[in-house]
Order: sequence, then C-alpha cells, then structure tokens
Amino acid sequence: MLHNKYLLTGSIMLFILVFLTFIGPFVPYVKEGIEGARVHFPEPGVIETAPFPPSADFPTGSDREGRNLLSVLVVGAKDTLMIIIFITVIRYFFGILLGMIASFKGRFISNLLYVWDQTFSSLPVIFFAVLFFNLPLLLFMENRFWVVIFSIALVEVGRVGVLMKDQILQIKNKPFIDAGVTIGMKPIGLSANYYLPNLLPSLVVNFCFDMGRVALIIGQLGILSIFVTQEFVQLASGYSEIRNTSFNWPTLLGEARKDIYTALWIPMNAAVAIMYLIFTFNILGEGLRRYFNKLTA
Repeated sequence: MLHNKYLLTGSIMLFILVFLTFIGPFVPYVKEGIEGARVHFPEPGVIETAPFPPSADFPTGSDREGRNLLSVLVVGAKDTLMIIIFITVIRYFFGILLGMIASFKGRFISNLLYVWDQTFSSLPVIFFAVLFFNLPLLLFMENRFWVVIFSIALVEVGRVGVLMKDQILQIKNKPFIDAGVTIGMKPIGLSANYYLPNLLPSLVVNFCFDMGRVALIIGQLGILSIFVTQEFVQLASGYSEIRNTSFNWPTLLGEARKDIYTALWIPMNAAVAIMYLIFTFNILGEGLRRYFNKLTA
C-alpha cells in the first residue's frame, strides 16, 4: 500500500472525512460554533455584524447567522455523505440485478438496458434534474427527498447494468466456468467461487468512482438551487415558502450564491468541501484500480 500513492492518499482523505462525519459534531469547538451570534463586540465600543470574515475566532469565516462555517461544514458532512451513499447504493443494486438478468438470456432486459444507457448518456443527469425536479408536483411532494434520491440514482442504472452485463459475459466465456459446470457445480456455487471473486474488484473500483460522480452531480444541483433536502412550509401570514432542512454541502453552496460578491468565503467553503469529496473518491478509486491490477498482473 505504501508504494501505491493514490491508495494511500485516498485512504487518508477518506479517514479524515469519516472522522469529521461521525466524531466531529461532538467536538466542543464544533458544537459551540454551530450556535452562532449575529453581533460580536471584539473590544469596547466596537460592533461587528455577521457574516464575519476568516479570523482567529472563525478560521474559515462565518455565515450570515454568525455560525462558524467550519462547524457548519462538519455538522453537514454526515447528511452529505448519506445522500451520496444512498444514491450510489440504489444505482448499483438495480444495475447489478438487471445486469445479471440480462447476461443470462434476458434479451428484453438487455435491450432495455442499452436503450436506458444510450438515452441518458445523451441527456446528462443535470439536464434531467432541472427539467424534472422543478415540476410543481415534485416541489410540494411530502416524500420529495426519496423521490429525488431514487430519480438521480435510476437515471444511470442503465450504464451500470450494461457494464455488469458485459463483465459477466466475459467471465462466462472463461475455461474455469466450463470446468465448474462439468463437475456439476450449481449456480450458487458458480457465483460464490467464480463470478463474485472476478466481479468484485471491478465493482469496488467503479462504485468508488461513482461516489465521486454523484458528489459532482449534487454539487451542480446545489449551484442551480435544486436541493435534495427541502420542505414546503405554510406561514402564519397565509404565505408559504420552501425551506431547506439540512446543512448538507450542496445546499450550503446553493444558498451562498448571493454572497459571492460580498462574502466570498461563504460559497468558497462549500465549494472546497465538495471538491474534497470528489477528489477523495476519485483518488481512492484510482488507487484501488492500481491495487487490483497489480494483483492480477
């Protein structure tokens, strides 16, 4: 592992991310910073109002509520990571299932996957999201979170399914599969001893790359103010508004667009955090690819 710089770097970056996600919110400094205060009195007779620029008290600056942005990012890391994991797991669950069916004489499923893949390869996810997620019916839907999660995931199920199908067909043509069938191994035994060990390295690598891909997609959605976590709230005055219900990083990025000229550090924090996610999974994926390639060389 020490000779694989990509794997080492990606593992360290992932460890930092996991540590911040599960341990960070309980650190006293983070808990105090998330409370915030819009007005500060640094010295007698001097008043400062939020947002506060980066300083000794606010290493990465504050938002307009006076909350330490470092604390906000740490608290929002869990929601961000969970969204990415949900989308990627759903995508691979259905992609693997359909790919396996298509590879074992599932002609209809095979054709469906190819059409699915070709359709959405020419229509990027971001365009689909802009068209679909802004529909009034979806904006006010009670279970909007899960509808958005499943929609983003299912858009690229065709690509994963085609990849899975092609890899299974390659394995089926290997001599060891014929040998297993000859000695009377059942499908479960063939899967456990031959298919899964040969598919697992590729699945792990592609899953890791896809997590970086999903991080980029939800970051783009955040820039366009299309949020995964939001709810429709009826106000006492008779009006209503859409409120975001999470500190996840794409939401922070989208809400901070208006600060780009007056408080640049606010959108920069969210943008850098999302870039860190993308780099983490891509570097780790490349490291895993090199590791598995070396094992099979």
